[in-house]
Amino acid sequence: MKVGYIALVGRPNAGKSTLLNHLVGQKICITSRRPQTTRHRIHGIKTTPAGQAIFVDTPGIHAEQKKAMNRYLNKTASSALAGVDVIVWVVDSWKWHEENEVVLAQLRNANCPVILAINKIDQCEDKEALLPFLDSASKRFGFAAIVPISALKNINLDRLEETIMGLLPEGGLIFPEDQVTDRTERFFAAEIIREKLIRSLGQEVPHAIAVQVESYKEEEKLTRIHAIIWVEREGQKAIVIGKEGEVLKKVGQRAREEMEKMFERKVYLNLWVKVKKGWSDNEGVMQSLGYNE
Repeated sequence: MKVGYIALVGRPNAGKSTLLNHLVGQKICITSRRPQTTRHRIHGIKTTPAGQAIFVDTPGIHAEQKKAMNRYLNKTASSALAGVDVIVWVVDSWKWHEENEVVLAQLRNANCPVILAINKIDQCEDKEALLPFLDSASKRFGFAAIVPISALKNINLDRLEETIMGLLPEGGLIFPEDQVTDRTERFFAAEIIREKLIRSLGQEVPHAIAVQVESYKEEEKLTRIHAIIWVEREGQKAIVIGKEGEVLKKVGQRAREEMEKMFERKVYLNLWVKVKKGWSDNEGVMQSLGYNE
């Protein structure tokens, strides 16, 4: 059997989480159109008769490192490259950006094959426009393969998966056949709440939000979850709550419905919004909120 770890890396918002979800066949990672949606390293496990592929979703690698959160995200993404068997570099445009050079610098230190996955090709009407980019990419790095894909539209993912499996080493299963992730339901509860917040709020607030599950209790037919939504300013707290609690109520309802679908049981969800000034630029506070990988 072919068995191994595959790191998905790239700029923020390149489509890595969407790709992992489609490769595994179910939702493992939260998604949105906003950068920095992914903040943690998450494993998605796919076991087939051909073998076991363990996909590692990572935060987007970016040049800016002004705040502790930015440095944490880059460090988490970089550390995920250690010990993997294959790297898939996901790009979502056909021009080189500053962040591409930052990613490329990381890849030059990798000791494994690298696949370039050109994502969102469903948005490229003139396929010949890809040729200069492909030529430029080939000159910059010795890729094991270059595969145009669309993660969202499920285009060419079978070819990408075949290419990955062909590069993995032989070995025995690392995880049980029916396991699809290494994360707990408690972790997913916090991520689902954060996803619903990101999709419900404006441009600025999502980057200032952290979700901490304070209590998670499983009863016979019900799971009780109490979570705190941390923001950095009083004004952000008012936005998250909304007029007469309208925003928070909508977020809670949508999060609870998705949890019930994922956990396959009834969920009681209680949300509180609190202010912790400057939490995203304080490494000690970030660790207390679960940013300690």
